[in-house]
Order: sequence, then C-alpha cells, then structure tokens
Amino acid sequence: MTFANKCNQIFDQIVRLYHDSDDVDAVFVNPYEDGTIECSLARKNWIDAVQWHLEDIIRDEQIDPVEALALKRRIDRSNQDRTDLVEEVDTYFRQQYAGVAVLPDATINTESPAWAIDRLSILALKIWHMREQTERADADAAHIAKCRAKLDVLLEQREDLTAAIDQLLDDIAAGRKFMKVYRQMKMYNDPETNPVLYGKK
Repeated sequence: MTFANKCNQIFDQIVRLYHDSDDVDAVFVNPYEDGTIECSLARKNWIDAVQWHLEDIIRDEQIDPVEALALKRRIDRSNQDRTDLVEEVDTYFRQQYAGVAVLPDATINTESPAWAIDRLSILALKIWHMREQTERADADAAHIAKCRAKLDVLLEQREDLTAAIDQLLDDIAAGRKFMKVYRQMKMYNDPETNPVLYGKK
C-alpha cells in the first residue's frame, strides 16, 4: 500500500470513529501506537473532524453570542493544533529522506508533503458529509442529484491528489525533488506579534 493510500485508510477510519458519537466533546482514543506516523495522522484527522463540526455549530444564526465567542476561541486553538500536527508530519518526512542525495537539477514542490496530506484529511470529511447528503430522506431529488455529482468530483479529486502525493514522495526519495519546510508563523496567535495583544502590555 502506498503512503497516500495508507493516509486515506486512516482518515476514513477516524472519520467513522468520530461519527460513532458525533460529539465535538468526545474523548479521542487513538487506535495507533504513540510515536508512530499513523498515530500523528489519526490525531490530525480527529482534529479536522471536530473542527468541521465546530464550524457547523458556530454558523447557527440563533447561537448565543457568548457561546459563539467561546467557539471561535476553540476553533482558533484547533487551527493552531492542526498546523502543529502538519509540521510534525513534515518533520517525519524530513527525517525519512535526510540521507537522500539531491540531484543537481532537482526542483522544489509548491507545498510540502504534509500540507498535501492535510488536504487529503479534509477530503475524507467532505466525502463523508457529501455522501450523507445523497442519503437524506428529507431532501428532494434535485438536491440528491446535485450532491451525487459533487460526490463524484470529490472522489475523483481524492484519487488525483493521492496519486500526486505518492509521485511527490517518490520524487523526493529519488532526489528529483527536495523538501523545504516553511513554518506557518501565525502572527495573530503570538502575543509578541499581534498588536492587539502586545498593545495591552
């Protein structure tokens, strides 16, 4: 099994696991051993699944403003956790390919492997929820047909992205491409770079 296909398998498994409870406050029990890349991928997708549903909740027009602010803060923390995990996965790849001799004409990719894998994780959630829309008993035929067409596109997109990620990893392993990881450096989360926060000192 290729690495990207393994990612898809793990992401689908964790999306199903989340929906066993469908509760943003459920405690995540990681089915994979600590310290493994599988463990990191599973945690990554759980964060994405919880955040997906927090984004649904906060869009309720009747939501209490105080609750909405608390949810926004929670989503901000989740975004930072998500970024941290993507960077953890990229660190894994840098270690995996540290000994590769880079060819003189090697090129760099537009994004790191882990950020491409991040998109696979989100696609697993999109596919789950779009498929859910195609199975709604309370929706009309036009809605079902529209969602089936979108589901087909999402499935094709995942197939293409899976192949592209595996090709990228093959190219890095062969020295045809090289990795450079730029940390996100999100300034709004940093009390030393967000003027609203450091202005309060």
